[in-house]
Amino acid sequence: MNQEPSVLYPSDLNPGLVDLIDLVADRQRADFGHMASDLKSDGSLITACDRWSDATLVEGLARLFPGEGVLSEEGDKTVPKTSAYWVVDPLDGTTNFAAGIPYWAISIARFEAGRPVLAVLDVPPLRQRIVAIRGQGAWRNGRLLLAPSGQSHPAGCASLCSRSIGVLQKLPNQRFPGKIRLLGVASLNLVSVAMGQTISALEATPKIWDLAAAWLVLSELDCPIRWLVRSPESIDAGSDLSAADFPVLAADRPETLARFMPWADALVA
Repeated sequence: MNQEPSVLYPSDLNPGLVDLIDLVADRQRADFGHMASDLKSDGSLITACDRWSDATLVEGLARLFPGEGVLSEEGDKTVPKTSAYWVVDPLDGTTNFAAGIPYWAISIARFEAGRPVLAVLDVPPLRQRIVAIRGQGAWRNGRLLLAPSGQSHPAGCASLCSRSIGVLQKLPNQRFPGKIRLLGVASLNLVSVAMGQTISALEATPKIWDLAAAWLVLSELDCPIRWLVRSPESIDAGSDLSAADFPVLAADRPETLARFMPWADALVA
């Protein structure tokens, strides 16, 4: 059995950032099971904890990294014009959170030149934290992660989002090449590939805040990604991303990507 080597991520990870994420994760665990939800204009759910988490993260990042803009799901959704900026999803998986399903994430990524260079995905109910640093690797709870392409995945699970499951009806004469899982958290659906939990993930309508951190984790663990309509790398500063979707297929290795491409193509056909 392959095991994660005991290599800690760089100690220069900003301690203030660690404290900020700890604060928000603690509050979310305390609020879990006690939150009523409302509908946003797009029909998605939001809770008071979403709003508090977003405000706390945005204010904290502005304090810790003055001069760097912040794009967040519940706040300003315009790509900052600063040379470096942060993309935040304060509580990815609000439907799970509001329904009492203990699976959601805090997603934070720092961007330079249009690409993520630092990513933190915190999973409060599991007390897991995934960190990725461009060019240095990815870690879970401080231990270096191995690329899934070097590991065996006999279960062959594949993640679909609720909006992508319709592809099964578009190709009725082809057998779907995986055991389907719907996790209900876009960022964790994608990063499940990098973690070796699934062999592929197909997301129909992820926003930039859904995929920002997972994108870097996947890249650092050599997981191929196929942007199906447009790449988030091509976003211009000042763009409003409130309604922008980035359909994507991620896989554990190139052969798997090729095997799932017919369903990805059907998604955007």
